[in-house]
Amino acid sequence: MIFKSYILEQNLEQISNYKIFLFYGENQGLKKEFKDNLKKFKKKKELIKLNQNEILKNDNLIINEISNKSLFNEEKVIFVNDVDDKILEVLQEIETFIKDERVFLFAEILEKKSKLRNYLEKSKDLGIVPCYQDNIISIKKIIANKLNSFKGINNEIINFIIESTGLDRDKVNNEIEKIITCFTNKEIDRDKIEQLLDARLNNDFTLLKDEAIKGNKINTNRLLGDTVFETGNNIYYINSINQRINKINEIIELKKNTSNTEEIVANMKPPIFWKDKPILIDQSKKWSKEKIRSVLKKTYEAEIQIKSSSSIRKDLIIKNLIIDLCAKANSA
Repeated sequence: MIFKSYILEQNLEQISNYKIFLFYGENQGLKKEFKDNLKKFKKKKELIKLNQNEILKNDNLIINEISNKSLFNEEKVIFVNDVDDKILEVLQEIETFIKDERVFLFAEILEKKSKLRNYLEKSKDLGIVPCYQDNIISIKKIIANKLNSFKGINNEIINFIIESTGLDRDKVNNEIEKIITCFTNKEIDRDKIEQLLDARLNNDFTLLKDEAIKGNKINTNRLLGDTVFETGNNIYYINSINQRINKINEIIELKKNTSNTEEIVANMKPPIFWKDKPILIDQSKKWSKEKIRSVLKKTYEAEIQIKSSSSIRKDLIIKNLIIDLCAKANSA
């Protein structure tokens, strides 16, 4: 049976009704959160951690773990990491042995044709939840919810955190922990936030994206060679480009009423982070409505490519998109 991840996040108790549950997908941070919450879920439990290779070498290993009762009469919870279709036969075998025990499987991306995925999706007695990559809306909600008791939290601060972390839930949670530890008085200061998070911001994709949108060929080529494209952040990269291009589009629209670009940028909602204001003003000089339509079509095509294939090198899709972006900024 398929579950939506956000449903389980709201009510993890549902998981108790299923002997075996599979978490799969590219969102490592979400899977880690589920693991952490499952560890806390049952107070009296014996936690067993295994991986698929151990079980395939000795399939009696997991059967013995299930069959042998805990010395302290605690419920057994078994985590099996790094699973794929190879574990399906073992899974079908252990179903008959499971009574009070619970088995949680964790996998990377499983394609639609995956036998393991299809088996759990069609079963009424087993659970499966896809852990898809977060989008900017879900990450903003996470930050806002965890920092909602802090004075000074606003869209500008939230956007700055996202610029620092990308759409990586694990990194976001780590940065939130830093903020909570640093601001013990629960009052966020913008300058201190900048000092706390700025180290990661300086030499990442943000700088590359900004230079490409400005049409700076020399800096773009140099940064393309220096920038490390992190696996799992590909959709963030595209969203980041789209956000900036849409901001420029908004400026072009507002310039129909006033020619003062500085005033337009100063009054934009949500507020533009102060460091980004001069960059955005420079970038807007390079773009027209026609160029924007063209590049948004390319970002859409790139997103479809990334989501539809697991074999293609996704960093090359992003690099080609950056090259196209820089070329379009310089076109007539």
